[in-house]
Amino acid sequence: MQTRPRLVTSIPFWVLVVASLAAVIGGLVLVFRQVDEIQALVNDPNATVVTVYVAQAWVSVGAAVLAAGAIGIASALAVAAVVTTRARADVAIETIDWTSDDETSAEPHMSSTPSYTAPAATAAPLAVEDADVETSSNTPAPPAAAAAAQQDANDDPSRR
Repeated sequence: MQTRPRLVTSIPFWVLVVASLAAVIGGLVLVFRQVDEIQALVNDPNATVVTVYVAQAWVSVGAAVLAAGAIGIASALAVAAVVTTRARADVAIETIDWTSDDETSAEPHMSSTPSYTAPAATAAPLAVEDADVETSSNTPAPPAAAAAAQQDANDDPSRR
């Protein structure tokens, strides 16, 4: 069974792809606009040195953003390549025979040596009474209970 999600459904992968594409597009827009502004300033005789240098700084910032986006896209492609080349674990698939009339299920395997075994000679049978049966106080005790009560009375010297 595969423990990692597929790449198509991986949210971090798609965040990386979308953010990288946004960085590439934003960097390109920033660079092209500032290059156009520099060209306009060079042709303008009233342009100041400060406006030209500020436009060059924005071109550098745009190039850095563009480079970060390109690295992100390269990383996303590398992740996709690694995921497609990794070996997938074999998954055992149980087939169900729908034509079989056998309704027995396999019993779970019990170990041959249980962790605790009570000795059979010392085990006494349990006497279970039905809790739903109500008897009146006038009903005599069953013979086994009457005999046990008589035996207890004989064994206990304080009852005599």
